[in-house]
Amino acid sequence: MAARPPLVYLDHNAGAPLRPAVRDAMIEAMADVGNASSVHGAGRRARGRLEAAREQVARLCGARNRAVTFTSGGTEANMTALSPAWVDQGEPVYLDRLLRGASEHPSVVAGGRFRVAEQEVIPVDANGVVDLPTLAEKLKTATPSLISIMAANNETGAIQPIAEIGRMAKEAGAFFHVDAVQAAGRMPIDIEHWQADVITLSAHKFGGPQGMGAMVVRSTARVPSALLTGGGQENWRRAGTENVAGAVGLGVAAQDAAVEAGEAGRLAALRDRLEEGLRAVCAGTVIFSQGASRLANTSCFAVPGVKAETALIAFDLANLCLSSGSACSSGKVSVSHVLSAMGVDEDLARCALRVSMGWSTTEADVDRFLEVWPGVVDRLNPQARTRAA
Repeated sequence: MAARPPLVYLDHNAGAPLRPAVRDAMIEAMADVGNASSVHGAGRRARGRLEAAREQVARLCGARNRAVTFTSGGTEANMTALSPAWVDQGEPVYLDRLLRGASEHPSVVAGGRFRVAEQEVIPVDANGVVDLPTLAEKLKTATPSLISIMAANNETGAIQPIAEIGRMAKEAGAFFHVDAVQAAGRMPIDIEHWQADVITLSAHKFGGPQGMGAMVVRSTARVPSALLTGGGQENWRRAGTENVAGAVGLGVAAQDAAVEAGEAGRLAALRDRLEEGLRAVCAGTVIFSQGASRLANTSCFAVPGVKAETALIAFDLANLCLSSGSACSSGKVSVSHVLSAMGVDEDLARCALRVSMGWSTTEADVDRFLEVWPGVVDRLNPQARTRAA
């Protein structure tokens, strides 16, 4: 029996491989005993690790250390941020509605703690970019609002005009949440420049541990109400014993991501090489969100007649890992709500595949994908190759 080829992992947007430095730091942290809330020496050492990690995450976002609240991941961070109840300068504030983009992550589409009747959807254009005139029109009303827009889309990589939306939110007196889960480690994050009241992160998207995230506020005087209540951990913003090792892992991943300034250029070159290869195989290849600014690491594409569900099986047999859009649907391959919001035909949307790269991706990985891809097309829709020839 022939040996299985080496694993090629091209699904960083679903979850990046753990960085070696992160693993080593977490093992060291787990070897220590101590609750970060304890006053004895072991507790103080745990607290020191926790606060060092908080500083590393804050630096990634251009925020203050005390603005960082550790969570169990991006979904919990989003759920906490999407609250109608806030405290602003010590006074309680209630927001009557949530304005969110049509292509948001499912954890934002669910609306957090807003009732369905309190939610309004902002459409996106054919490239997946939020329709700013519609948002501006909705902000003309005096209703206190929370705007929630992702910095970059998890499926297509489309980057939103976050700084412009932040300016609009400030002028309208609205609160502003940015889901920066896919942005962290892939594009600059500046909570002040964005004028965001709160941003959310997930460690495993950029080489940290799964099950660890953060909510970062611009001002500790303007914060959403706590989702988990009880003890006073995390400055009363998230009760429960802190996951010190997880926070350490997130901190190291944030530190490494912050210094990788050259990664965007390297990954963009790999993405462009991959997309050039796709078109060489099938001239009819559709690249989604190509007309917008995109994350350098992400390519979402389709060839008519090459169904994603079957293609993923073929890639898996060749030991290549990629996906069909979001990985947050219990492993099911279905029509993407993101592509539907962009007006993509359902038959074409069922052919959408996503390659997402990151710190571990090499030229050899892209070469291997392009080696396997023609055979996948030939098995599923050989006419696509014929037309390209």
